[in-house]
Amino acid sequence: MLFGASTFLWVSPFSTKNADLLSKVKNIGYDIIEIAVEDTRIIDWELIRAIARDLDLKITISGAFGPERDISSTEPAFREIGKQYIIDCIRIAEQMGSPVFGGPLYSAVGKTRIVSEEQKKQERGWCVDILKEVSQIAGDCGIALGLEPLNRFETDMVNTVDQALSILAEVGSPHLKIVLDTFHSNIEEKDIPASIRKIGKDLLCHVQGNESDRGTPGTGHLEWPGIREALCDIGYEGAVVIETFGQPSKELARAACIWRPLAGSADELAEEGLAFYKKMLVPTPSVINA
Repeated sequence: MLFGASTFLWVSPFSTKNADLLSKVKNIGYDIIEIAVEDTRIIDWELIRAIARDLDLKITISGAFGPERDISSTEPAFREIGKQYIIDCIRIAEQMGSPVFGGPLYSAVGKTRIVSEEQKKQERGWCVDILKEVSQIAGDCGIALGLEPLNRFETDMVNTVDQALSILAEVGSPHLKIVLDTFHSNIEEKDIPASIRKIGKDLLCHVQGNESDRGTPGTGHLEWPGIREALCDIGYEGAVVIETFGQPSKELARAACIWRPLAGSADELAEEGLAFYKKMLVPTPSVINA
């Protein structure tokens, strides 16, 4: 199992001027830096790839979905912008050697409404049609698309693993999988370990191992031993990444409801979070051989 930290811990949006974060993440001891792509145009991807290669640091790519990138929007122009953004990020993931591109692909973060069943059906139809198209592109690029359920305060479309699995079944592509964020699962799932087992190894492409309050892993009330056992039971071999927000933009803070500091500092959260990951999530020989 590999451990990573998101650029969201330190900066929003990430750009070329923040390239020194790669050295910081490596020096803390992480295997991976997860680059949250808020604006594709402000990152020199060739430079970032070269720095990561020199540091022997892996890269994963995650998305940021605002109203203009909403593939279930009633605005056709926004659906098209969202589709192109996903395609651009798939190609960036391929270029960076990221096995996944994930996030709430289906809708804008912060989009929570009460709408008619007819409108829900229409929005889902638009979403599914685009996901079918971009999943094929992801497959051609050797990338897994990761659909991430969010909690009810951040989306009204996909809150649970069951809802995510339903969309995967409707899309019907082997290249569309699930990203599990334990912060959201803590709100929406009755049993997080059971939800991990329900997804299974074939469909779980990425884990964001975030605490119950999005603070430092190990300082909240998540059932980490059960999460570890479930990941071991399904034979999960992917990444576990901390994705929380140290200095979010105003738009991101509003969408994700971040109103207070989540730790003493981003560095402190990253260092203590990694120490906890290594203590809690690295399987012991008895677990491996069980």
